[in-house]
Amino acid sequence: MVTTTSTTAQQEVPAENRVILKGVSWQTFKALLADVGDDRAWRIAYDRGVLEIRMPLEEHEEPKRLIESFVEAIVDELEIELRSLGSLTLEREELTRAVEPDSCFYIQNEALVRGRNINLLNDPPPDLAIESDYTSSSINKFVLYAAIGVPELWRYRRQSLQVYQLVDGEYEKCDRSLAFPFLPVAEIPSFIEQSRTIGQRAAVRLFRQRIREILSNQH
Repeated sequence: MVTTTSTTAQQEVPAENRVILKGVSWQTFKALLADVGDDRAWRIAYDRGVLEIRMPLEEHEEPKRLIESFVEAIVDELEIELRSLGSLTLEREELTRAVEPDSCFYIQNEALVRGRNINLLNDPPPDLAIESDYTSSSINKFVLYAAIGVPELWRYRRQSLQVYQLVDGEYEKCDRSLAFPFLPVAEIPSFIEQSRTIGQRAAVRLFRQRIREILSNQH
């Protein structure tokens, strides 16, 4: 089971990076998103009346984009399909909960949602969500993702990548990916760090070579 402490979050998060609003109805929350539209930089988390609005930082965005590239490299080498939906708003009105991951993907269930507008009442949630936490959230996002039913969550924080799988409604930390069981998860942060000296695309190429080595050794 994963828990977070709000007092710790209060101490770690720069005040200018996020805004917390309490007593926000679901209707007000939806109206705000409709008024602003899709072209916005900030991301939201909503938990039964509490709305967090967060502005991503550069230190947050760069690892996230690299991890997206790594996931794309993996599926290309596996020659399988992927539906990448970025910070898709994952919402369940009947639960009055919503969250926007830094990135999310349909992998195992890609064929079920190909070309569809996602509606979580009828469609499965994304198979994998990514959180790049340079700062902490004041809302326990694990609870939100669990309520929505996302089976796998990757959390990159402080040069470490943790993988969580949803088991009986709660997230358990594990050492392997559900979507990519062969993936050496512990190696991913080193490729992110290498990108700082050799460049992002060079790091992605190195990562792709590593995946090819692993897959060739499995045959």
